[in-house]
Amino acid sequence: MRAVDIIIKKREKHELTGEEIKFFVDGFTRGEIPDYQVSAWAMAVLLNGMTPRETTDLTLAMAHSGEILDLSGVVKIVMDKHSSGGVGDKTTLVVLPIVVACGVPVGKMSGRGLGFSGGTLDKMESIPGYRVNLTTDEFKKQLRNDGIVLTGQSLDLAPADGKLYALRDVTGTVQSIPLIASSIMSKKIAAGAQAIVLDVKVGLGAFMETLDEARTLANLMTDIGRLVGCEVVTLLSDMNQPLGDAVGNSLEVIEAINTLHSRGPADFHEHCLHVSAHMLVLGQRAPDLESGRRLAEAAIASGAAFEKFRVLVRAQGGDVSFVDDPGKFPKAKLVEVVKADRSGTLSRVHARMIGEAAAALGAGRARKGDPVDHAVGVIIHRKVGERVEKGEPLFTIYANDATKQAQVREGLREAFGWSDTPVASLPLFYE
Repeated sequence: MRAVDIIIKKREKHELTGEEIKFFVDGFTRGEIPDYQVSAWAMAVLLNGMTPRETTDLTLAMAHSGEILDLSGVVKIVMDKHSSGGVGDKTTLVVLPIVVACGVPVGKMSGRGLGFSGGTLDKMESIPGYRVNLTTDEFKKQLRNDGIVLTGQSLDLAPADGKLYALRDVTGTVQSIPLIASSIMSKKIAAGAQAIVLDVKVGLGAFMETLDEARTLANLMTDIGRLVGCEVVTLLSDMNQPLGDAVGNSLEVIEAINTLHSRGPADFHEHCLHVSAHMLVLGQRAPDLESGRRLAEAAIASGAAFEKFRVLVRAQGGDVSFVDDPGKFPKAKLVEVVKADRSGTLSRVHARMIGEAAAALGAGRARKGDPVDHAVGVIIHRKVGERVEKGEPLFTIYANDATKQAQVREGLREAFGWSDTPVASLPLFYE
C-alpha cells in the first residue's frame, strides 16, 4: 500500500477502505508519510468529501493512533463540551467553571486557533504561567483533586489529530466536514468522554455557513458518538456576528472573567447559561433545562463559578493575580476607537471579516507554529438590529503595529452593513 495511491483514489472521488485509512493515519502518526502528502490528501477530502463510513473509520483510526483514556475510576461520568469554532467564542472559559461549581467534574482538552477562528489554548496562555501541556497522569490527578481541567491534547491521545489539526490551519482545509467531525470526535473518544455537548456554529463566521451544512456535521458527530456509546447533544448556534464583544486572546479572557462576575455582554452571558444547562442535564445534575439554568445562574451569582476558574488557573500554574485583577494583562500599544460615519440600523456585523482582522493584527497564525500576540484584537460595540447614530463608537482596534492597524481599519468598517429601516436581531440558537 502506498500513500500516493490513497491520495489519487480520493482525488478521483473513490471511497477509501478502512484499511487504507488506517494505513494512512498510522503512517502519518509515525512520521513515515510526510506533511506534503497529508496536505494533498486533506485537500482531496475537502473537495470530494467522505462517506459517513469513511468518516467514522477516520475518526476511530485517529482516536486509536494513541492511548484511549479511561477515567472511570476518576469521576462518575466523563462530561465534555466542544465548539466547532467561531469568532469571539470564549464559552469554555465560562461554562466549565459553572458546570464544575454545580457539582459535575469536567476535564477538557482544547485546541489552538484555526484560520480566522480563535483557539481556547491561545486564550488561556495569555494568563502568565498557565500550562496547556499536561501529561495524562497530571490530567487524571487534577480531575480527581480539583474536578476541572482545561489543557491541550496529550501527545499520547489522538496524536494523528494533533498533527493534522496543525496542518489544516495552514493549508486551507479547515472547512471540510469530515475532517472537522473526525477531529472533534476522535479527541472526545480518546479522552474517554461518555457524554458530550457539541456547539456547532452556523453563519458567516463559522466553518459551516448554512443550517444544512451544520445539520450534516451535527448528525455525523452524533452518529459517531452513538457508535462508540457516547450520549451526544448538539446545539446549532449563530455565528453570523461575533459572540460577545471581544475578539482576541487576552481581550476574550477578560470578557470571560467579567461574565463570571455577571458583567459580560448579554448575548454571551445567555449563550453560556444555555450550554451550561444542557451539560448539567446530560451530567445528571439537573432533571431539565429550566432547572439546569437556575443552577447555572446561582453558580455565577454566588461567586462559586468564578472561584472554580481561579482553581483551574492555579492548578495549571497560571498567575491568579491576573484573574483577580484583569488590569494586569498586557496592553496593546495602539488603541483606536472607530466611530460610525453614518446613522442607521446595523443589518450585518460580519463575523468572518472581524475574525480575519483580529488574526491579521497578530491574534491568529499565518503559518504553523507562528506565535500569537495575546494583547491585540477588536472590541465590537454594537450588534445586528441595534440603532447607531453617526459619531457613536462602532469598534475599537487594539494593535501593536501601526501598519497592521491601518490595514484592518477599512476592512473592519466594511464588516458592518447598514439599513434605514428596522432589522431583527439575530437568534443565539437555531436548533
